[in-house]
Amino acid sequence: MDPGRGTSFEAPLWRALAVFRLAALAYALILIGHNAPSYRHGAAAWIVGAVIAVWTIVAIRLYQRPSRRRWPLLTTDLVIMGGCLLVSVPIIGIGPIPSTRSLPGIAVAGPVLGWAISTGRRGGAAAAIVIGAADLWTRGAVNQGTLNSDILLLLAAIAIGHVARLGATAHQQLQRATEMAAATRTRERLARDIHDSVLQVLALVARRAKALGGEAAALGSLAGEQEAALRALIGSSTPVAGSDGQADVRVQLDRLASPTVTIATPASPVTLPGRVAEELIAAVASALDNVAQHAGAGARAWVLLEDDPEAVTVTVRDDGAGFGAGVLDRAAAAGRLGVAQSICGRLRDLGGRADIRSAPGEGTQIEMHVPRTVGRSGRPDTSRVAESAA
Repeated sequence: MDPGRGTSFEAPLWRALAVFRLAALAYALILIGHNAPSYRHGAAAWIVGAVIAVWTIVAIRLYQRPSRRRWPLLTTDLVIMGGCLLVSVPIIGIGPIPSTRSLPGIAVAGPVLGWAISTGRRGGAAAAIVIGAADLWTRGAVNQGTLNSDILLLLAAIAIGHVARLGATAHQQLQRATEMAAATRTRERLARDIHDSVLQVLALVARRAKALGGEAAALGSLAGEQEAALRALIGSSTPVAGSDGQADVRVQLDRLASPTVTIATPASPVTLPGRVAEELIAAVASALDNVAQHAGAGARAWVLLEDDPEAVTVTVRDDGAGFGAGVLDRAAAAGRLGVAQSICGRLRDLGGRADIRSAPGEGTQIEMHVPRTVGRSGRPDTSRVAESAA
């Protein structure tokens, strides 16, 4: 048993139990005062009443500290209150004792409920059985009348123990969720800071050094490699998709960075449904593959992510060889469907569009638009599909 488990949730339960025990103590003392003249040993009854009163106060104070809510205190509580119940027979008199005339009365429920709160329904049920057995012994008969109060105590212990464990579990899950949310916010803040400072500096060094040539070009290449590695590290330490099924497109885009591919994304998350984000990233990856294969040696690519209330747009631009009008149509007619299916087809299935612009010697630009609205079927609305090539 972990005494610190769910202590924040259990604190109100322990306070409620303290109030119950004080009220039960007052009732027990009233019963002793009312019935003492008819007891065989009236003075002894008051001694037992004093023991119940002192122990109730001591137990309440001890239970205030979570570290003490272990089996030694729980067992001591059960033994003392159970003992006060058992001595009712010789003090009150030989023979069956009505439940309303036992010395502790309903105060014997205090340790049972303490077991239930601290150990759960099993521990509470075990304590209720012990007290119930002692109560039946003092009353000298087992029948419907004598069992009622003991069965009620057993059911109360099981119910309270179950609620206490559910509450403790829920509290732990809430704590973990809060910690994960705080860690995610910290990672996102660090990622924004790195993006706005270190990554931009590395990208600037890589571009300027390449323009200078010579040894500076080697330094620029190293800076580009470190930029790509740092982007990958940031992306791998950030959750791709949350529990709500939404994915941050920035994270997956950053993983496509390389010495020849520069990624630019907003500082705040850009979320899409997980499947939509995966298809969009696959289209971007296909566009970058085309740059590597067809743009020419030394060609560089830039990827820009934009977010607005109606759509998410990813622009892939390169400084490669480019191509003229009709090239894509001829490629599709010849069965080469990389652009038509891997890029345009994916965007069309998502209810978006791909705008392709290129000219010989001027590189290529592909704008991929994914709408945030979905159709009635729950799939993206495909009524706005458009493609262009120039």
